[in-house]
Amino acid sequence: MASAANGNDAAEANIQMWKVKKLVQSLDKARGAGTSMISLILPPRSQISQATNMLTQEYGTASNIKSRVNRQSVLSAITSTQQRLKLYNKVPPNGLIVYCGTILTDDGKEKKVNFSFEPFKPINTSLYLCDNKFHTEALSELLESDATFGFIIMDGNGALYGTVSGNTRTVLHKFSVDLPKKHGRGGQSALRFARLREEARHNYVRKVAELATQHFITDNKCNCAGLVLAGSADFKTVLAQSDLFDPRLAAKLIRTVDVSYGGENGFNQAIEEAAESLQSVKFIQEKKLIQKYFDEISQETGKYCFGIGDTFKALELGAVETLIVWENLDVVRYQLRDTEGGVHILMLTKEEEKDRSKFMDKATGLEMEQADEPQLLLEWLAEHYKDFGTNLEFVTDRSTEGNQFVKGFGGIGGLLRYKVAFEDMAVYEDDEDEFMSDDSDD
Repeated sequence: MASAANGNDAAEANIQMWKVKKLVQSLDKARGAGTSMISLILPPRSQISQATNMLTQEYGTASNIKSRVNRQSVLSAITSTQQRLKLYNKVPPNGLIVYCGTILTDDGKEKKVNFSFEPFKPINTSLYLCDNKFHTEALSELLESDATFGFIIMDGNGALYGTVSGNTRTVLHKFSVDLPKKHGRGGQSALRFARLREEARHNYVRKVAELATQHFITDNKCNCAGLVLAGSADFKTVLAQSDLFDPRLAAKLIRTVDVSYGGENGFNQAIEEAAESLQSVKFIQEKKLIQKYFDEISQETGKYCFGIGDTFKALELGAVETLIVWENLDVVRYQLRDTEGGVHILMLTKEEEKDRSKFMDKATGLEMEQADEPQLLLEWLAEHYKDFGTNLEFVTDRSTEGNQFVKGFGGIGGLLRYKVAFEDMAVYEDDEDEFMSDDSDD
């Protein structure tokens, strides 16, 4: 059960990351008139009262801005930020991010925006900026630093254990060792010396393996997304092949790297050498998922679906075990009401939106009214996927498999719990399959 819970946590974290990614994209595009856009980041354990005092001082300073229009918009943004902070008694455990200001819309109108949220993991940046754009660099860093990788640097002088998460490197532990050199001093037999040397090396490898288990195993499983072994001698290879090395860690080994130094210098060099492998871990997980999907298709198991129509039929049956969606799928969900009061759901691409006939009520020939605000389908799925008893996985089109999934299968599909006969369902349906009535829900 624990592994299922961990899987759910990882999926939930991916969805949170996707939401932040979308937020960053929209905030990056936003531009304001004058310096009326405030970006405020409070790290964990900071005080709301300090931020409030700082804003009060800023309000006093901003009152001296000469341009009346700019002065009013800056004061308005500071007031909005103060109001936002009043909603919180204290800074949440992961910190607090606030964006307030007046932005210019595409048609040149001014629009007030107010965002405040707790990031999905601790943010260790403190920021207050008043500018003509929102500053999202710290958020972008959060997205990069999603996985933690373990490093073991070992050579003849000692070993170092460290972790890397995004641009943060942490040394967990290091120790030095004094191993006998290859040539003994006089007075002892070569065989005895060789035996002592072998024994010392074996004990060193044993100690490194035991400490690796202490640092990288938590709750009976590896606490890193991947493990990198580095060193200048052949110790790293001996460790990787040794029976003393915990099999749970061996399974997570993604790279063995040759470095010229030991210790912290070796750690820095190992990070550079292994950078490509670290980036590809998430990439590999994504490739595995899509490959599994393609395997279902090639084996003709029938336990798959693709395209919006079939995928939603399968979702409503509760048949989708894993819903796979391209992270940039540009489909909008419309909820329309006809003259009889029936609600119709339309899911249209930008191209399909231009065809106004899709919005017409067949009975009257008039355009149907909107029952709800149009919403990006991805956002709607991120909020409602649990209602269908499915897991949601976002994929990119950067891998060959991902690209094929987007181009060939429309960027949306699913792995099914059981075979669904979509052809039989189509027989009972009206030809206009983009209308999905959900009168029963409303």
